[in-house]
Amino acid sequence: MIKDGIVADTSVLIDFLKGKEPISSKVEDLIKTNRIIVTGVVLAELLQGVKSKREEYRILVLSEAVEVVEIPTDLWIKAGQISSSLRKRGINLPITDVAIASLAIEYDLQIFTLDSHFKKIPGVKLYKLRKN
Repeated sequence: MIKDGIVADTSVLIDFLKGKEPISSKVEDLIKTNRIIVTGVVLAELLQGVKSKREEYRILVLSEAVEVVEIPTDLWIKAGQISSSLRKRGINLPITDVAIASLAIEYDLQIFTLDSHFKKIPGVKLYKLRKN
């Protein structure tokens, strides 16, 4: 696991692959400094939305340029527990995002995302773009 790594969520990587600024430049910088972490579930989410072989190829190249970390069983269990406690408070989030959050919490990593619902998960640290 990358110390001081940043877990990239699907939303950020979609903007990166589309070349949307300022996200694209920031992700590129984080890749160059070997700080980006991606989970298998994020790669699957990216691939389910491809519209061409070129898009698929770009995602596969991306998967080689970053550290891909699988979410172990104990963290899926933790994700289920977190999701259950959130649901009891009326907060329903995608289990994949809660699993990404459990990984980030466990390893004290930040999550780079455009999805505001990560703020609803206790203990999550969000990566913020810094203005230059």
